Amino acid sequence: MARLTALSGLGRKSAALFLLEIEGRRLLLDMGGGLEAGERPDLSQAGRVDAVLLSHAHVDHVGALDRLAEIGNPPVYATQETQRQLPSNLRPPRLAKLPDRGCAEILGVRLDTGRSGHAPGGIWMRFPTLRGGFLYTGDFSTEAPLLRCDPFPRSATVLADASYGDREDALADQIAALTEAARGGAVLPCPADGRGPDMVAALGAAGLTVHACPQIADETERLTGTPPPVATPETATPAQVIVADGPNAEHGLCAALRERPGFRFIFSGHVPRSSPAHAMLAEGHARWMGWNVHPRLSDILAMAETTRAERVLPAFVDLRAAPRLTAALGPRLRQCPSLEV
Repeated sequence: MARLTALSGLGRKSAALFLLEIEGRRLLLDMGGGLEAGERPDLSQAGRVDAVLLSHAHVDHVGALDRLAEIGNPPVYATQETQRQLPSNLRPPRLAKLPDRGCAEILGVRLDTGRSGHAPGGIWMRFPTLRGGFLYTGDFSTEAPLLRCDPFPRSATVLADASYGDREDALADQIAALTEAARGGAVLPCPADGRGPDMVAALGAAGLTVHACPQIADETERLTGTPPPVATPETATPAQVIVADGPNAEHGLCAALRERPGFRFIFSGHVPRSSPAHAMLAEGHARWMGWNVHPRLSDILAMAETTRAERVLPAFVDLRAAPRLTAALGPRLRQCPSLEV
């Protein structure tokens, strides 16, 4: 039988670290770092791992790759786009390719993959098991204008991104609200290789002239073929709408502009308590408005129906804050950190 053990990622928004023991192999699904300053996930229960499989390149899914020696220096598998995004300090010596759509075999273990709609190169993974198959969604979204989420295959057990818990706001409504809020100028922080190009394209389609930092401008050109005007510390003005790398104003152009008078900040993602964004929001110097990059409640329930899941483990969420999700999953809900799949 295959067994899943959540080393981190259940019970709250935290690093993705899931151990799958299957067909005599020990596979680590994602190897994330902590979201709070100084937070280091505990790897002591991982033991020696045969391979690490990455769903995408965001820090909470890859941020502990510099600790591969603690789990036996296994090879790391990822899509070509995810490999391209890995920062040099986290780039492992042994990298192998996963398809973004299709079948693969990792050390004799078969899996199917599909695009997850959350980030360029991001994927879900499905493993055949004696209990009807196991699906790890990674982070996923069905609403992103520029990124596709491929249909999820039938799977009896699903480890599902549930970051938003009971949230049901539609991205289209969020775009309309943010368009109005950004008129006259605003800095819109976002993570690299994430929602940046979607923000540029959607707000531009709504009639705003959108500038971007060089990183986001390059990402937008790769996805759309058209680069937006570039904003730099030397050229940025408070009257511009600027989409910039640095989701919590912790680095890059966002960090430079947060020290200047006149610039309005609108954050739209997870805000760690140790981040500059948290302090800015607490002091009333910034605003938070949602921009969906994870599934809504209805998306999670639709995924459970599509896959005919018998067991659903909601990841990256405190279920005490998600009573509607808990009730809707009913007997499908599983919260134990280790179970046969």
